[in-house]
Amino acid sequence: MNELKVKEKLQLFFIEDIGEGDVSTNTIFSDDDIQTGNFIVKSEGVISGLNIIKLGFEILNPNVEVHIHNSDGDKVSYGTCVAQVKGPVKTILTGERVILNLLQRMSGIATFTRTAVETLNDEHTRICDTRKTTPGLRMFEKYAVRSGGGFNHRFGLYDGVMIKDNHIAAAGSITKAVNQAKSTLGHMVNIEVEVETEDEVKEAVEAGAHIIMFDNCPPDVMKEWVNLVPKHIVTEASGGIQVSNLANYRNIGVDYISLGALTHSVTALDISFNLEGGKKG
Repeated sequence: MNELKVKEKLQLFFIEDIGEGDVSTNTIFSDDDIQTGNFIVKSEGVISGLNIIKLGFEILNPNVEVHIHNSDGDKVSYGTCVAQVKGPVKTILTGERVILNLLQRMSGIATFTRTAVETLNDEHTRICDTRKTTPGLRMFEKYAVRSGGGFNHRFGLYDGVMIKDNHIAAAGSITKAVNQAKSTLGHMVNIEVEVETEDEVKEAVEAGAHIIMFDNCPPDVMKEWVNLVPKHIVTEASGGIQVSNLANYRNIGVDYISLGALTHSVTALDISFNLEGGKKG
């Protein structure tokens, strides 16, 4: 992740949470009170977002020492201390919640993505995300997908053309939609077409789509449709695919399987922040 963009986001998140000041820590502690705290994993998973700890405390107080013990993408188990911080307790307690929220969510996404990759167990087909991300958190969530061994689809509406059923209906046909996009865009922007029938697959190929996405297509049918697509055209599967049925798509031959669930239906990884010497420390 771009550190400048991460810091920009973190500043907004801190402003939302801290407001005019942390009345709890500011009324109890002085600037000279120094403490050490640990980020402890409370369940098995894949960690992601560790650099946020360092960047977050750099914003609040550069005097906080941060020691990272793991790398993003590492499998971690119960009791693992992934990072330790030492510095003014006012700063540590003021910033830990925002940082922990992001760390937990990103690690939950990385964990779920790793499960999907291992469930599919296909050397050819890549698992990727979608635009079904939390507003404001897309950069973090897509990074977490990569930490878990997945890949990123387009980042927004601006970096790739995706012609879906409503675009096709409004344009009149796949061919018209693709031709219009090609006449307007430069050669650096790829065009993906969503198809639901064999005839649409053939039309998308003839129209010169760069990527063809099979939408809500059963595995046996998809395997036949892949053979209709020349090797230079990338293929993708989406719709109706969950971790529970993902193994059915193994060795189908598509290049990518996109799962919205990677970012919209995950459970945050259980991670705690505890000061040393406390009841939970």
